[in-house]
Amino acid sequence: MAESGSWDGSQSDNSSQFEPGIDNIYEAFICPLTKQVMHDPVTLENGQTFEREAIEIWFKECRENGQPLSCPITSKELSVTDLSPSIALRNTIEEWRARNDALKLDIARQSLYLANAEANILLALKNVRDICRNIRKIKHRVRNPQLVRLITDMLKSSSHEVRYKALQTLQVVVEGDDESKAIVAEGDNVRTIVKFLTQEQSKGREAAVSVLFELSKSESLCEKIGSVRGAIILLVGLTSSKSEMVSTVEKADKTLTNLEVSEDNVREMASNGRLQPLLAKLLEGSPETKISMASYLGELALNNDVRVIVAQTVGSSLIDLMRTRNMRQREAALRALNNISTFEGSAKVLIDTGILPPLIKDLFYVGPNQLPIRLKEVSATILAKIVNIGYDFYKVPVGPDHQTLVSEEIVENLLQLTSNTGPEIQGKLLAVLVGLTSCPNSVINVVSAIRNSAAIISLVQFVEIHENDDLRLASIKLLHNISPHMSEELANALRGTVGQLASLFAIILENTPTITEEQAAAAGLLAELPERDLVLTMRLLRDGAFEKIISKISGIRQKEIRGIRFERTFLERLVSILARITFALTKETQAVSFCCENNLTAVFIDLLQSNSQDNIQMASAIALENLSLESKNLTRIPELPPPNYCVSIFSCLSKPPVVLGICKIHQGICSVRESFCLVEGQAVDKLVDLLDHENEKVVGAALAALSTLLEDGLEVEKGVRLIDEADGITPILNVLLENQTENLRIRAVWMVERILRIEEIAREVGEEQNVTAALIDAFQNADFKTKQIAENALRHIDKIPNFSEELELSSKVDKQCSLRYKFFLMGVNSKVWF
Repeated sequence: MAESGSWDGSQSDNSSQFEPGIDNIYEAFICPLTKQVMHDPVTLENGQTFEREAIEIWFKECRENGQPLSCPITSKELSVTDLSPSIALRNTIEEWRARNDALKLDIARQSLYLANAEANILLALKNVRDICRNIRKIKHRVRNPQLVRLITDMLKSSSHEVRYKALQTLQVVVEGDDESKAIVAEGDNVRTIVKFLTQEQSKGREAAVSVLFELSKSESLCEKIGSVRGAIILLVGLTSSKSEMVSTVEKADKTLTNLEVSEDNVREMASNGRLQPLLAKLLEGSPETKISMASYLGELALNNDVRVIVAQTVGSSLIDLMRTRNMRQREAALRALNNISTFEGSAKVLIDTGILPPLIKDLFYVGPNQLPIRLKEVSATILAKIVNIGYDFYKVPVGPDHQTLVSEEIVENLLQLTSNTGPEIQGKLLAVLVGLTSCPNSVINVVSAIRNSAAIISLVQFVEIHENDDLRLASIKLLHNISPHMSEELANALRGTVGQLASLFAIILENTPTITEEQAAAAGLLAELPERDLVLTMRLLRDGAFEKIISKISGIRQKEIRGIRFERTFLERLVSILARITFALTKETQAVSFCCENNLTAVFIDLLQSNSQDNIQMASAIALENLSLESKNLTRIPELPPPNYCVSIFSCLSKPPVVLGICKIHQGICSVRESFCLVEGQAVDKLVDLLDHENEKVVGAALAALSTLLEDGLEVEKGVRLIDEADGITPILNVLLENQTENLRIRAVWMVERILRIEEIAREVGEEQNVTAALIDAFQNADFKTKQIAENALRHIDKIPNFSEELELSSKVDKQCSLRYKFFLMGVNSKVWF
């Protein structure tokens, strides 16, 4: 039988005629219009009785149709339309209904057991619902603990329909009745209802949420509902569902709102993504509540988008808590701010809200109510996170005299505090300096403060710390950041003690599963030290560092050592460190021996082919330039056999001896390993390929390496021919024409002048107007030495007259005329002599 949501009792009353044990309905109880048992019977002047609402509707229809008001039974017009309440009949009906409902409830109690037929159970549940809906004032009859527990037991039925109707019935039973709610919440029943949020069909979930909503109206039960594992996360999930019925979503949301009376529930909601209740309590709660909410906010796992929302919503309130004298409030606020300052977006919101001044004050202040060290560490951590976002800190005042975070006074205070605190806060303060030195606009201020406070020695000492990895990493990152600006000071500091340099190399060469950030930073620091510092280079050589670096480079290139995040930069820096040995070749025979023994020329030639790794290609080309400059000193000049007897008497019979394996450029016996010869190493093609590189620094390094083949004292013409065979003339001319930097132009002009010494090339290039224009520009605007070289190049292509050759020829003719005149005076025919 279909269920009705009306309170008129129609189905209940009709069905009672057919249910066993239910009193029969008297005809006087039935309204002639509705055919239902009346609730508010009224009598007309003719004695007919009707339901008040029904007869009023009848009268209204008569008026709308323009008909006189009449009795629905007799159709006779009424002279008086007053409605007289039938009090006696109404009382009789109420007594009958109460007796009848009591009988129905008794039958329901007898029917509600799991082994009963499903139809009987459904009918019993329906009767309970009808009774509760129709006659609120006798709900105490339903409150019978036994009946409520029997209904609750039906949740264990194997029938979806029975479970669904049991949930509907419980909703009606507990509505507005705290005692019934307490009965339903006994034992494990709430957990069973929560379970239906996932296991039932859509209508079952809606019924389960409805029961929880009714139960949540009782504050005493909110704690119990929230304590059921999964209850809050499931309700939160329903509120954001796109597939659930609207009524389900709305009731889930209202249930969660009711559950907010418990702080434990609020924390659980926050941990499951419903953060607004926690933020609201943090803004409007009592001092103790604010502490509780802020403390929990500091522990929550938040995504970056949520961090921004939190910073916008409660950032100002948390900063206000930082300024209080209550240490518990300050600690809770600091821990919350530490959590939400991790993301760049939220950190910027906090900066704009004014977090920096109280942070700096908390760090530097010494006196009454100062922060304990453990909280100063939190403050330093927050500050370190904030400064690492790349904000323009020049515009944010942090001190009483409008100092900014990058003011020299503030930086010096940070350095002083670093020296006077323990390792934990030292690491955080160094991280602050790392953030400031990572920004090009502020690194100069930090460098100036370090110089003025003579802090470089103390900063370098942190490299040797082995008990605190974070502190050591922060110090190495800081030294790496300042190394381009303080390379000489760092080199002097590292030369001062053996331990610090050894510690850096121990970090670089450590056998770790993957390449670490610390290894990359340590390598970056050493790569920035002055490359021509011979003392430092020779110490590394004596310590065996370069051999180990070669092994490390090989391991990375052969994929034996991995580290996706830092692999590229680590390899670049290792190559740069290795290249510094080539700057010692002219002064240290040990360096020459090392390069020979390890075939370093071949290593760097191979590294030239590291595509898309500009720094490796540039460092390799620079190293090859240094190596190639030594080739002329290392080439072995072959010993010629002594001439035989006949040749010694008759020199016209001699022929130049033929020696195989002579280098075209160096006119000796060359090799890649022993004399670092680029020709023997087939490096010319690879260097020429780099002349088309997008990175001008790579182009410059390749050009410099190729220029070593055209140095004075070598076979320049053969060097030009070799470059020409590698199709290198056009790229060199293009470097001149593009004129990207002054250094590139100087190098290109030098090489072009040497190339144009070859007559046929000069003739061909001389026809290129753009090349001529580029040389003229260099002749007019370059430095003095380059002007002279450009002038010579222009002479090679006949753009400038070669006055020196004309003067030399004129001088030779004058000498010949003078000699003829002398021989004429002597009576000798000068033609014999010329």
